[in-house]
Amino acid sequence: MAPADPSPAALDPASDGDDLASFPLLTTVGLLVEAHAGLTTAAERRLHEGGHVAGQPFEILLRLLRSPGRRLRMSDLAAQTTLTASGLTRAVDRLEATGLVVRAACDTDRRVSYAQLTDDGEAAIRAALPVHVAHLAEVFEGFNPAALAELDCLLRRLRDILNPAAASASRALPEAS
Repeated sequence: MAPADPSPAALDPASDGDDLASFPLLTTVGLLVEAHAGLTTAAERRLHEGGHVAGQPFEILLRLLRSPGRRLRMSDLAAQTTLTASGLTRAVDRLEATGLVVRAACDTDRRVSYAQLTDDGEAAIRAALPVHVAHLAEVFEGFNPAALAELDCLLRRLRDILNPAAASASRALPEAS
């Protein structure tokens, strides 16, 4: 399959005349969605097969593990996981019921609450990480490191445009090395 047209006209819907179904960015976004779905499905399957935390709980625990103090404001966690406030509340309730997360009040602002990783939560996510990282290494094996760095930059730009709350919440997080 040929890559999407990189010309400036490829970014201009008017350049396709009346047939917007052939707009090149439809293909680009479609490929991004398909790649995300495939990566997510395969990762969840591998984690489940190994008896590890997977899916939404995995994402929440990983975000907390990578955050200073192993905690995030609920609003920042919702933005980073693209969950609604009520969806995150339900997810954190489930994680709290299993002892993987606790809620913590803010010392300086009663309106703010945090989701905080427990020791059991850290053990659960750390047990799942080798399976997940091995899967990612397998999927991206053979990719040019410079191309992966460019992909990282492109995805950050896209995230910053489409989900500025997640972008601002993650600025306080240390970058992955």
